[in-house]
Amino acid sequence: MATSEHAASATHLAETSHRARCVSVIVGLALLLAVAICCSCALGRYGVSLSDLVNSIIGADADGTSANVIFHMRAPRVLSAAAIGAMLATAGCAYQGLFRNPMVSSDILGASAGACFGAALGMLLSFSGIVVQLLAFGFGILAVTLTYVLSEKLAKTMDAILVLVLCGMVVQNLFTAFTSAVKFVADPNSQLPEITFWLMGGLANVHEDDLVWLLVPLVVGCFGLFALRWKLNIMSCGDEEAASLGVEVKRTRLLTVCCATLVTSASVSIAGMVGWVGLIIPHLARFLVGPDNRYLLPTSFLLGGTFLVLVDDICRSVYTTEIPLSIL
Repeated sequence: MATSEHAASATHLAETSHRARCVSVIVGLALLLAVAICCSCALGRYGVSLSDLVNSIIGADADGTSANVIFHMRAPRVLSAAAIGAMLATAGCAYQGLFRNPMVSSDILGASAGACFGAALGMLLSFSGIVVQLLAFGFGILAVTLTYVLSEKLAKTMDAILVLVLCGMVVQNLFTAFTSAVKFVADPNSQLPEITFWLMGGLANVHEDDLVWLLVPLVVGCFGLFALRWKLNIMSCGDEEAASLGVEVKRTRLLTVCCATLVTSASVSIAGMVGWVGLIIPHLARFLVGPDNRYLLPTSFLLGGTFLVLVDDICRSVYTTEIPLSIL
């Protein structure tokens, strides 16, 4: 009896210590993200000193020049980078837990490929910027919907997860082929360079309206995934074990896919193709807090936002011409 009580006490102390360490990591990453955002707003061709930054934030900027640069030019871009990095990392983290596969990323079900085709099609038809974004967003959702419907039709007697991933790979390659076809027929002097540059990813054309556009996917998608974090922990044990513990497997999988698709499609519609964030950042987060989604999802969210903010700083500062995000 004494031995079992001692073991239980040691287990409780270990859990408490782990929880305190995870909370400390999350708080530290939140502060790091805030510092990265503030410093990035001061970084650029037009130099803004720390005092000018503080004066602009508190409204004490004498001529308003620094405030105009910070709030109307840099802040929308920096905040968009933070939001997109956070959303892609969170979606990738949720997918890795849902599919029980460390090589899965946020574009596994074809959302990015569908969004790229929608954007390329909009540019081929010479639509306005907002229509191009809407087409990218819509085709990203359409691609994942097609993946999910196909997997439901085919997974009668097979592993549902395996069929879903395989259907995602098929749909992803299908829309990639569609995008290549659009590039093939595009005007090589005007449309093709525009499509190619957009597909490489970047935030040079982000405006305040784009930041507003990202708020709904950020809130609905990411916080929807946060709400599912307990069920994702159970789902990582397998469908049969999750069902035996009372989790509605198909419903949880569908909700996870919907939330992750929402944030991925919105991110690609604004920034184009941004690779690696949804694959690598969740693994870095696991090194810090372990596999528990209660801590892993918020850690991935904060780490992904900080990472993309810093990468975007390099993109717009290291060379006279801006470097596309996908290169770095």
